[in-house]
Amino acid sequence: MAAPDYGAVGGTFKIVRILQAVSLIAIIGMAANFISEMVQNNNTPSDVLVGTLSVTCISVIYCVITYILFIDNSLPFLITTGMDGMLLIALIVVAVVVGKPLSYVNCQIIGTSSVAESAAQLSDELRKGIENHGEKVTYSNWIGAKKSTCLEMKAIWGLSIALCILFAFSAICSVCLWRRSKTVPPKEIEA
Repeated sequence: MAAPDYGAVGGTFKIVRILQAVSLIAIIGMAANFISEMVQNNNTPSDVLVGTLSVTCISVIYCVITYILFIDNSLPFLITTGMDGMLLIALIVVAVVVGKPLSYVNCQIIGTSSVAESAAQLSDELRKGIENHGEKVTYSNWIGAKKSTCLEMKAIWGLSIALCILFAFSAICSVCLWRRSKTVPPKEIEA
């Protein structure tokens, strides 16, 4: 069964949905890895990461379902516009919450201090870890612990911002597709 022909707007909608799914799956992988590390250390995962994982899991399921419905020509475009708008708001919240402390962190200087300073910081972090065993991980402290963690969180932040743009764009495409599906083609005049 061939997909409906909605022209350039329909093609754009499909491409945007694919880009959304790829970005969401990348975020899910990184956030789940961080949560796994926290749980392996017998700590309660950060609310920021749990929230990010929840929003992205729901979003990727939504993207797959709407893509399938679009191909089957069963997608209710007006409802899709509203849902894209709601997911846009959720992703804006994710981007703001994830990015607020990250905007103050320079990942390139993490771990570049002198050996004495690094040893003192490490012993302090180990002491805190032993004292706080099993407690909730503080997101703002955790992102500055390692350079790789900081860079991956910045990747999640960047993908969240990109998803905001993509969901705004797919909402606009949905409105255009809804208008296009509601227009009546002109009648042919017989001569």
